[in-house]
Amino acid sequence: MVITGESKGQKGRVLTVDRDKERAIVEGVNLVSKHTKPNSKAPQGGIIRKEAPVHLSNLMLIDPTSGKPTRIGRKPGQKGKLVRYSKKSGEEIK
Repeated sequence: MVITGESKGQKGRVLTVDRDKERAIVEGVNLVSKHTKPNSKAPQGGIIRKEAPVHLSNLMLIDPTSGKPTRIGRKPGQKGKLVRYSKKSGEEIK
């Protein structure tokens, strides 16, 4: 979920994350119009709507139980391996 900016309140699935630039592309969020020439991928060319990257600080994960944005923590799981969990509900995030 986007928590700030022009796309505030929109939800989507994270498609890619760029750790170096601290940005992520979220499906259906932060759409921009891009002009393209005709090519094999877009034979007609023209204006295409495409997702632009969003800074990671503007995104939060959704709590699996309540469906609201939440912070995440890390704690040892059953086999001693660290697992992520929701700070609001305490439920493990997969």
